[in-house]
Amino acid sequence: MATFEKKLVAVMNENKETGVILNALAHMSLGLGASILDKAELRLTNYKDADQGNHANISEMPLVVLKANSNKIRQLRKAALANNIAFVDYTNTMTEGTYEDQLKRSAATKEEELEYYGIVLFGDWTLVSELTKKFSLWK
Repeated sequence: MATFEKKLVAVMNENKETGVILNALAHMSLGLGASILDKAELRLTNYKDADQGNHANISEMPLVVLKANSNKIRQLRKAALANNIAFVDYTNTMTEGTYEDQLKRSAATKEEELEYYGIVLFGDWTLVSELTKKFSLWK
C-alpha cells in the first residue's frame, strides 16, 4: 500500500443536511486545490479506463471525510492556523443570496458567531492525523 507525506481530510458539520454539506465540500475542495502552490503535492493522476477514456486530476491520496459539530470545527481551524496547515473552511455566512450578499454578511459577522459547515485540511500526514483522530468517520 502506498504511503503519503501529506494528508487530505474534510471535517463536516454533522448537524447540516446532506445537500448543504455537499455544496460546502465542493466549494472548499475547489478552493483548497487552487491554493496549493505545488500541485505535485496533491498527487493528481490521470486515470484511464479500458476504452482509453481519460478521468483527469483525481488525487491518488484518499480524501477522508469526518464529522463534528461547528464548535469542534472552529477549534480544529484554530489548531490548523497554529500549526501552519493549509485549509479552507465554509460558514453559514457563505450561503443564501448572491456572493456579494455573502461577502457583506461575512464581513459583518464576528468569528465567534460563525457556524462552521466544514473545513478541508491538507498537510503533514502525522500532524493532520493527530489533529483529527478524535473525529468520527462520516457515514
